Amino acid sequence: MLHHFGVRVVLVHGGGPQLTELSAALGVPTRMVDGRRVTDQRSIDVTAMVLNGLINTRVLGMCRDLSIEAVGISGVDAGLVRAHKRAPVRLGADGELIDFGFVGDIDAVDTTVLRKLLDNGLMPVVSPLSADESGTLLNINADTVAAALGAALQAEKLILCTGAPGILGSVDDPRSLISYTDLKGLRRLRDEGHIAAGMLPKAKAIEDAIRGGVRRVHVVSYQSPEGILGEVFTNEGTGTLIVADVNALTPAEQQSTP
Repeated sequence: MLHHFGVRVVLVHGGGPQLTELSAALGVPTRMVDGRRVTDQRSIDVTAMVLNGLINTRVLGMCRDLSIEAVGISGVDAGLVRAHKRAPVRLGADGELIDFGFVGDIDAVDTTVLRKLLDNGLMPVVSPLSADESGTLLNINADTVAAALGAALQAEKLILCTGAPGILGSVDDPRSLISYTDLKGLRRLRDEGHIAAGMLPKAKAIEDAIRGGVRRVHVVSYQSPEGILGEVFTNEGTGTLIVADVNALTPAEQQSTP
């Protein structure tokens, strides 16, 4: 819909539920640590099948149904996302050493291919799969890739879709939606334990995007029909708006937000 309004959109997709489902069907175990997937050799093969094959193609099919001219690519294409294999890190209270396997941390982004597509009226549909300099495939969290691309493109907005209504003040209470906050408030929520599990990578992506120059980040529910349009085109919004400093919000936005 945003594309039809003339907004230049880059769509980055994940595929976690589908990846977990296919992995189980193939007898490949799934392990998550702090909301991030541990990816061994068998898992990276399944990841490529799901992200670059199943999900990317399905999204392109939906774009055709909506009369959106879209092109499917991944972080591997034209050096869009260059990454290196993440070194083992110590996590948790016990300091367990975690090897995430074929998981990448981003070194650089080259948006040339994205700009060429956008300049020709095409919407890039991006799988977050990347590779290192030797061509070894690496899995990267989709929110992380979206934040890096948004910063590199100096995007006006980054919209992150999730199953929750937005960022919640109480994880188990969907009525505790936080309508707007800033980086200081986001860090406070994380430190107080209100942001956990799958929302942790999103919080990191939000911070990276804003520090990288994205003016506004929106967290909205993909389950709400009016989620994105209501969030972007109304003062009230439908999810959570995050900015560098709440003083950057207009008086109308602050007054209309509960």
